[in-house]
Amino acid sequence: MTQNPNLAALSAAGVSVWLDDLSRERLQTGNLQQLIDTRSVVGVTTNPSIFQAALSKGNAYDDQVKELAERGADVDATIRTVTTDDVRNACDVFAKIYETSGGFDGRVSIEVDPRLAHDTDKTILQAIELWKIVDRPNLLIKIPATLAGLPAITAVIAEGISVNVTLIFSVERHEAVINAFLDGLEKAKEAGHDLSRIHSVASFFVSRVDTEIDARLEKIGSEAALALRGKAGIANSRLAYALYQRVFEQGHRFGALKAEGARVQRVLWASTGVKNPDYADTLYVTELVAPDTVNTMPEKTIDAVADHGDIQGDTVSGTADEATAVFDGLAEVGVDLPDVFKVLEDEGVDKFEKAWNELLEATQGQLDEKK
Repeated sequence: MTQNPNLAALSAAGVSVWLDDLSRERLQTGNLQQLIDTRSVVGVTTNPSIFQAALSKGNAYDDQVKELAERGADVDATIRTVTTDDVRNACDVFAKIYETSGGFDGRVSIEVDPRLAHDTDKTILQAIELWKIVDRPNLLIKIPATLAGLPAITAVIAEGISVNVTLIFSVERHEAVINAFLDGLEKAKEAGHDLSRIHSVASFFVSRVDTEIDARLEKIGSEAALALRGKAGIANSRLAYALYQRVFEQGHRFGALKAEGARVQRVLWASTGVKNPDYADTLYVTELVAPDTVNTMPEKTIDAVADHGDIQGDTVSGTADEATAVFDGLAEVGVDLPDVFKVLEDEGVDKFEKAWNELLEATQGQLDEKK
């Protein structure tokens, strides 16, 4: 099969295309393999909302849920079994890409229970448990970048486990995530782990930043404020990439780890589906093209890029001054940026927890029906 030229150009520019979705239907119908063959997809990310949607549609999971019900499995065990089976099977679909890319791509992510977002110890325990259950080298365990999540990231990396750090909204928190990653690598080295086998991405959210800041700019209502709409998400992301370059391309601390085989912690652009219909539906792809990055997209965004995405090479490197000017402007018109990022993190955790609770409730209903 032939790869779509727009997505092939994006890949050639150094952006790994990952699908932000997974379901048993995608696996069973061959849809995931088709996206690999025709859309340059080289990885998958999941989250509680994605699994909630997958399990609530159709009947792809009915037989397994019935079997688990007959065995007396409780709701938590049922969800754990169903989701880890999907992720394990997806890891197998991507195994060849994982091998040919030297472990760079072919990655599939699974998230710890979002109810543990503020519990360091339980996050660590579940991350290790999920790693053992899925039992695939191309797995990434998703841990939120909450204050409680930071030491968990270090501890899990120190165990030699690959991590996708999620729900990063600010450059300041991104810096703390990088430090947690480096702390983990140093401890993993002391423990004798092969650093070259530890992989990590830092999932930096994009569209939600614009949604929150645009609402505040419209409430302010001045000409200067309104002129800044739609600029914060891209500017924030470009500043995150500038930080990545300083640490991983120029920093001495990572340089010492790199000499021991360590890999960089790539920036992953998340929440890249455009929510404002006034903005181009490929905005968070074409404006965030940079080497050694990942863009995880819903299929709708992948299709938009395939149809009319204009890939013009690196659109991020060297833009830090321009991005800083955007944030200076936001502060000048009265946007409380620390509050923006706190609200976004709280809402992100709440959204995933709500989806997980809905999944628990729906699955319990299925178990009760099948007993």
